[in-house]
Order: sequence, then structure tokens, then C-alpha cells
Amino acid sequence: MWSLNRIAFADMYGWAQDDHAAALATLARHCKKPVGETYRTGRLGIPPEPLMTLAAEAAELGARDDPRGFFENRFAPVRLDNGTGEQGLVTGFYEPELSASHRRTPSFAVPFLRRPPDLVPVDDSNRPPDFDPQMRFARRGDDGVLTEFHDRAAIEAGALDGQGLEIAFVADPVDAFFVHIQGAARLTFSDGSTTRITYDGKTGHPFTAIGKLLVDRGEIPAASVSMQSIRTWLAAHPDQASGLMAENRSYIFFRETPAGEPGDGPVAAAKVPLTAGRSLAVDRLLHTFGTPVFVDADRVAGASFRRLMIAQETGSAIVGAARGDIFFGTGSAAGEAAGGVKSPCTFTILVPRDMVDRLPEEWAP
Repeated sequence: MWSLNRIAFADMYGWAQDDHAAALATLARHCKKPVGETYRTGRLGIPPEPLMTLAAEAAELGARDDPRGFFENRFAPVRLDNGTGEQGLVTGFYEPELSASHRRTPSFAVPFLRRPPDLVPVDDSNRPPDFDPQMRFARRGDDGVLTEFHDRAAIEAGALDGQGLEIAFVADPVDAFFVHIQGAARLTFSDGSTTRITYDGKTGHPFTAIGKLLVDRGEIPAASVSMQSIRTWLAAHPDQASGLMAENRSYIFFRETPAGEPGDGPVAAAKVPLTAGRSLAVDRLLHTFGTPVFVDADRVAGASFRRLMIAQETGSAIVGAARGDIFFGTGSAAGEAAGGVKSPCTFTILVPRDMVDRLPEEWAP
């Protein structure tokens, strides 16, 4: 059972020292989401409409003149507490940057695939009785019957070949695997042109963290597991790498998006460009996109981390009320920074003031 505890901004250690203007600009990005794009209300109960109204205000000159005052006057801080004293957890993610080819060649043979036309979402209204309740996608046959979609091993063995789903090709299957983990990538072609790919559905199979498999099998010490240590192990065991990656049966499909403005991150689940150091991936079943979240983490990039972030992304491994993933930016340096982050944390969500009295005092996810 989670408690939602009203606190004061003065109780948020590090609040006064934060760069509130950077958080304000990240919130204001929601003004540019596509017309007609709506967000679901997370089970915590914060509807998106007041958040989007405040996002519009965040883009105005008055808010930019006093960003700290904007947040303090329009929001109320509510700390999430699970009652056991156990903290939440933050990790890091980034956007890989890879060389790519528009066509399959001997050097560039690993594809990123578009969403197949027979992949359909599954929910309580259409889930077959024998389906795992966690399966959110399925394959629709010509007769309309839903069955389990091909998994990673089957797709990599050619189950979807010949359908023209390929967006681009890269050289290294390990690089491609980690793009699937991150959910996006920036691709650069030999002619100098660039494009971005971002998540557009998955097979529906549960996500399996191969780092946990390596820990459970005694291959990597639990204290040392990170993206870098996993990649090192894969490089040192090329004969086992494909089999290990195939144990993560979840396979991601992508869509192309414009490269965007310099400095912008990829357009992710909230349909706005991510901001390095300010965009947070959350459990979208619990939280509402656009919610400001003050993250107080023990150690991120070698130092304590106390920063106001905006919920703008989600991920298969991001499950729980105080579970977050910090976006670090694009490219290898961002990847190095993101890959080693795994820190206990506390979440304080900022709730629109006219909504805060409507939230329950206790809440079960």
C-alpha cells in the first residue's frame, strides 16, 4: 500500500538549488504534441487535462520570468511512500547513434523493422482466454483469430522476411539489440543524411533482462551489472551471444521520425521530443504523462541527484510507482553515463493544486 503524503516545497532537499527553468521548458514541450494526441489517466488519478493547461502556461513569458514560482504556485508536492521504508529505483536510458544503410549489404545486414500489419493490441476486450494477461499484442490471422506473435528468435530467423518491413540496416546485432532496449535510435547514412527510429509496438512477449540472467548464472557479479558489463560479456562470448539475446523474447518494431532540431531527443511515448536530464520514463499505467516528478536519488553519474523531471516516456522494465528511467541524451557519451545508473530514490510528484485534495491518502497500485 502506497501513501500519498502532502509535504512542503521547503521539505524537498535540493529543490531551491535546481534549474527550474530547464524543467519548465521540458513541461512546455507538451504544447507541441500532435493535435488529437491524448494521454491516459494513470491509476494514481491525475487527469491529463489540467497538466496540459499548465504546460500551456509554462510556455508563456510570465512563467519563464519566474519558473520556480510557477511550480510552487500552481502545484502541490506529494511524496510517494510505500510504508516499508524501501526506496524506489532509477536507472538511465539514452538514444544510440549508429551508422546505417538503406539496403542490406554484407556489412550492414541487421534490420530494424516496421510494425507488421497483422500485429494488433490486446486488452481485456479481445484477449483470448488462453493468453497470458500480460500479453498486450497478438497476431491477427486472416480469419480474425488472435494468436501469439512470433518472438525474437523466430523473427531473427526470418519469420517476417519478404514483407518489406525493413526501415534500415546496421552492422552489429548487439548494437541493434540495445536499440531495442532503449526504444529509439538516431541513424546516419553514408550520404550524410540522418533519420530517427522510435518505438511502434512489440511482439507482446514479456521483457527478459539478460543482465539478470547473467547474474543468476554467475557470469557477472550483481554489483557489477551494467550495460557496459553486459556488452563486455557478449563481446567475449560471441558463440553464446545470439542465444542469450534470444532469451529476451520481446522484439520491438519501429517507425521513422524526422531528425528534429539540434539538441532535441527522440519523440517518445508522450509524442514530444525528450530533453536530456529532464525527461523521465515512468510506469504509464500508474502515472500520467506530463506530471512533474522531483527525483531525489542517492547516486547518479557519481553524485547525488535532486532534480525536477517531467514524465514523458515509458518502458517494459519500468514498473512501479517510484520506478524511473532518466533520459541522458544521444550518442556514446550519453550511453556511458546512462549505462551505469542504478540508484535508490524517492519520488515526489507535483500535483495541480486544484486536484490535490481529490487524491486518496492511500493507494494500491
